[in-house]
Amino acid sequence: MLLQRILTALVLAPLAILIILLPTTGIFGAIVALAFLAAWWEWAQLSGLKNRSARIVLLLAAAGVFILLWLARGSAWTPWLLAVGVAWWVVACLWLRHFAFGAAPTRENLILKLIAGAFVIFPTWVALTSIHGRLPHGHWWTLLALVIVWASDIGAYFSGRTFGKRKLAPQISPGKTWAGAYGAMVAGVLVADVGGWLLGVRGGALLALALLAAATVAISIVGDLLESLMKRHAQVKDSGSIFPGHGGLMDRLDSVFAALPVFAAGLLLLDI
Repeated sequence: MLLQRILTALVLAPLAILIILLPTTGIFGAIVALAFLAAWWEWAQLSGLKNRSARIVLLLAAAGVFILLWLARGSAWTPWLLAVGVAWWVVACLWLRHFAFGAAPTRENLILKLIAGAFVIFPTWVALTSIHGRLPHGHWWTLLALVIVWASDIGAYFSGRTFGKRKLAPQISPGKTWAGAYGAMVAGVLVADVGGWLLGVRGGALLALALLAAATVAISIVGDLLESLMKRHAQVKDSGSIFPGHGGLMDRLDSVFAALPVFAAGLLLLDI
């Protein structure tokens, strides 16, 4: 299983890096929107929407929202949309504390989860395109944001396997431990400071970037747990099967969806 995950990652990581570094922000945003539409499809399934036609309608509606968000890029709406994304993940922490909330397969809970999916997906797209369009080095800042998340995932995996005893959220995701969370934090902050240094960040700004990375990693864990909660409610192991050993797009992007609005908002506030 681990070998399969590593082989899949070795294929996906270079592809993701090329998609981040080579195209313009417009093309990058379009590619990310397509990936997020696939994730939105998986989220609708996890939410309990079984009607295929209804999911297609939701997919078309989501595509329309991405177009509207692109038209609004760089406007006064961007900071507000990022703030909405950050606020949602604070609310998600409360949901994790009351993990049975929304579990029953009712129409009301279906609507609730679909609304939650909108808060998960759309602010992240705004975050990615706003970071990618930054001058200078927007492409590299986007890569750094994602590498922070990737490094924290790797740090959590190996730290959790080596030192993990005390469970982080056993009712939601029994495999996650506090040791894994600490490993994720250390890895994410180290990568952020190295990447920030290479991008010319110095002095107090580098310390601020480390604190932002710590917040980003912490909320990325919330994103991972929320998707685990959704799968537990839906009684499925993975959100999909598109990636061998990795599950679906939501399985790969859960941490990213939480981390990116926080990181983008932090960069905007710190003016790094």
